[in-house]
Amino acid sequence: MTDEGAETRYDRLTRHPTPGPRNSLQSWPSARSPVVVARNYAAIVAARVSPSLRVKTWLLRRIGVTVGEGVSWGLESTPDVFWPDLVTVEDHAIIGYDATLLCHEFLQDEYRTGEVVVGERAMIGAGAVVLPGVHIGADAQVAANSLVVEDVPPGVTVAGVPAEVVSRDDEAEEERESERADENGSESEETSRS
Repeated sequence: MTDEGAETRYDRLTRHPTPGPRNSLQSWPSARSPVVVARNYAAIVAARVSPSLRVKTWLLRRIGVTVGEGVSWGLESTPDVFWPDLVTVEDHAIIGYDATLLCHEFLQDEYRTGEVVVGERAMIGAGAVVLPGVHIGADAQVAANSLVVEDVPPGVTVAGVPAEVVSRDDEAEEERESERADENGSESEETSRS
């Protein structure tokens, strides 16, 4: 989904080695303060179940999520609990029901962190998961239950596991123009018959 030679999500990830016999998740308290994670978790749980968009936005901003104007958060939507300060959701974007924006991944010998950016008027569908370092372009759409492992260009719709491009804004516009031309042609035929 990205242009060849363009920066990818992997280029944006910060790698944090965790030497020793245990996997990186075993040492999460040294990665992030348990008190901070508990505070973030409490705020996110409250935001997940609140029907008020104003309350959701207020809570999420308090823990560091960058939330633009007019952002809509579906019930049960979840920004990253460990690093919510790495989440940016720009103006008028929609984060659907039970969607998850992850800014970290714990692996065997390291954990990685990366900013997730959801562009203006982008839409993340219900149950979708966005991985660390991914940027979703303006007016892009992520279908429900998709796993987004790469950047999504502006105006593109992606779907699947892993998410792949299924349509582009320019294709949709061409289809609408074609339909209008067909309608106008039908109207002209009817007028000429009369």
